Amino acid sequence: MDKIGLTGPSEFPSTLFDESHCEQCECGAGLGFDFTFAFQPIVDAETKNVYAYEALVRGADGGGAWSVLSKVNEQNRYSFDQVCRVKAVKLAARLGMEALLSINFMPNAVYQAEYCIRTTLAAAKAADFDTRKLIFELIETEELGSIDHYVDIIRAYQKMGFQTALDDFGTGYSRYNILMASPPDILKLDMELVRDIDKEANKQAIVAGIMTMMSQLGGKVLAEGVETPQEYFWLRSQGISLYQGYLFAKPGFETLPEPVFPD
Repeated sequence: MDKIGLTGPSEFPSTLFDESHCEQCECGAGLGFDFTFAFQPIVDAETKNVYAYEALVRGADGGGAWSVLSKVNEQNRYSFDQVCRVKAVKLAARLGMEALLSINFMPNAVYQAEYCIRTTLAAAKAADFDTRKLIFELIETEELGSIDHYVDIIRAYQKMGFQTALDDFGTGYSRYNILMASPPDILKLDMELVRDIDKEANKQAIVAGIMTMMSQLGGKVLAEGVETPQEYFWLRSQGISLYQGYLFAKPGFETLPEPVFPD
């Protein structure tokens, strides 16, 4: 079966476009707090272009992510997840984003992938944002209640043509059994692995192993939290092409910052 996301929003079955509560999601009715996004570029070292922008939640006044995430609980998690998707897509469209858009999602807020995606698709359609640009990124520091549930989400999103990413791999709740069952398209190295990797042999061995694993699984490795040229050049020597971090650009509050590449 073809990946329906590859041919654009108009090719999705009409049942996946549910605009009945799109306006509610846009304004965040019922949440009791407002928020917006900063965008940080994910760069491709091969082409020296922006591969994607990750949408990072921020307070409406520019406050950090914790000022928003500390207000998310079991009762409002689903609404927050839906509002995040709509706001990120509409802001990206308003800013004229041409690169891919990486949106974090909470697996515990997705009870059925095909249903929970409908508001996102409706928002993309309303904003004329191409759904082929969407990457869904698991917040890997969230404890997962069921591995099978996460695997079902990944498989459903990939079947619909979306790229998927696993964030912060190497710390927290890393699950190798998820990789065995349904590897994501992109595996993001946690910044603790990246920090000073040019100096630390143990970290180098771990990253080399991850590179071999993802090569055999058919996925890409992305190094996030890169801050120094030395870290970048060592990682680049290992064949990693996707990067994210202050070395290239800091997140831009409701803007799309242009990256700078080290010489």
